[in-house]
Amino acid sequence: MSQTPPSKSPKPANSPKTASSADILSSFDSLPLRDEILAAAKALGYSVMTPVQSQSLPTLIEGRDLIAQAKTGSGKTAAFAISLLNRLDETQYHTQALIVCPTRELAEQVAEEIRRLARGIPNVKTLTLCGGRPMGPQLASLKRAPHIVVGTPGRLLKHLEKQTLKINKVETLVLDEADRMLGMGFIEDIDDIDDYLPTTRQTLLFSATYPDEIAQLSANFQTDPVDIRIEFDTPNAQIEESFYEVDRVDRLQVILRLLALHKPESTLIFCNQKHQCEQLKDDLWEEKLHASALHGDMEQYERDRTLIQFSNKSTSILVATDVAARGLDINELDLVINFELSADPEVHVHRVGRTGRAGRAGTAASLVMRSEENRLAAINNYRHTSHETLSPDILPAWGNVKLYPPMVTLSIGGGKRDKLRPGDLLGALTASKEIDGISIGKINVLDKITYVALAQESAKTALALLNEGKIKGKRYQARRLR
Repeated sequence: MSQTPPSKSPKPANSPKTASSADILSSFDSLPLRDEILAAAKALGYSVMTPVQSQSLPTLIEGRDLIAQAKTGSGKTAAFAISLLNRLDETQYHTQALIVCPTRELAEQVAEEIRRLARGIPNVKTLTLCGGRPMGPQLASLKRAPHIVVGTPGRLLKHLEKQTLKINKVETLVLDEADRMLGMGFIEDIDDIDDYLPTTRQTLLFSATYPDEIAQLSANFQTDPVDIRIEFDTPNAQIEESFYEVDRVDRLQVILRLLALHKPESTLIFCNQKHQCEQLKDDLWEEKLHASALHGDMEQYERDRTLIQFSNKSTSILVATDVAARGLDINELDLVINFELSADPEVHVHRVGRTGRAGRAGTAASLVMRSEENRLAAINNYRHTSHETLSPDILPAWGNVKLYPPMVTLSIGGGKRDKLRPGDLLGALTASKEIDGISIGKINVLDKITYVALAQESAKTALALLNEGKIKGKRYQARRLR
């Protein structure tokens, strides 16, 4: 159903505009932004713009179409969130901005960033519409049109077909992680969504990598876009990266020896196939390591639970596919391991870039079988590096190394539908003074369930307090997750 609206005849993108990490960063005060946005940015600690923000925001504020490529964690979300909030008219109750994301996890992260930046603008309604959630609450929320909608293609189309979502007055369309949406086969869904949108609008494409298909996507949906690509002077400069030559049968032992060397608190291991994630997870459990798998065959509740446990440090190791890990946003990731090399050098850079974020140092290690030597050559060629494989014999033996996650996750059988809030859990756990607030980690309140992270030494006491006591005058069942 791909079509080009008559008033949006495609034009080629401008020559790519590149910026390096050495570019001078500008203050948000230098831009014509609403006072409420400037205040929110300051409160969030955004003192200066990142390269992608300083290069893209002037264009976005002008209302022009844009293609922007920059690595994960570079500030792309804040860039488009600031621009669409800056032009938003909160007194008009119709959907003015639509952000399409490949996964529910990413959609929720984007929506949360928008809400944080909009906290000073009264009555701004931001709604997430994603699969894996019941339709009922979404239908109720749509009775008053949200100003901003963030969602996944399939669920957005379902609402459009039911005519429960109106996007005919949208002024800004954002395709976030456009490369992943292409890779996941969402192009037809995006075509169908486009049929419901006005022909005159601003269309933004944000992507971590730049496959050839991005140009065609831009031609279908954009008009004379500005093309910005953020290049870093030294790729992954803060990351210590190594490659080890391995035989297929030795890969598990090499991973164990890498864990013995680095003793990481949080490790992300990439596999190319779903079944490998499950097998490696099981193998690590046999070694008494707390590991979880994350891939596309899992139910949504399993994905939620796995991501929460890893992000709150109650799982030490996450074994994931590339697409599944796109919803993961963790700054303090000690080690990234590639169980196999990706066939795409850009994907490799994206994987490795998961560590060493937010100004921290990071470590990455890749296992290279002889059949993958051409992939290592492609990575070196792409990044202008000269990495060679090392012998795993230089690594320490696995032995009796113990890697325990510092936290434990408890699940409580109540959530937003029960009007529970993080403060309610905090109060229930600290009221008796048996648990210090410092022992309590992240609290995630979902629709029907709540997860709370506790320090290992406090988990047993917390479980007893929750099961024997009440929260807001009501009893809820709590249990410890493996």
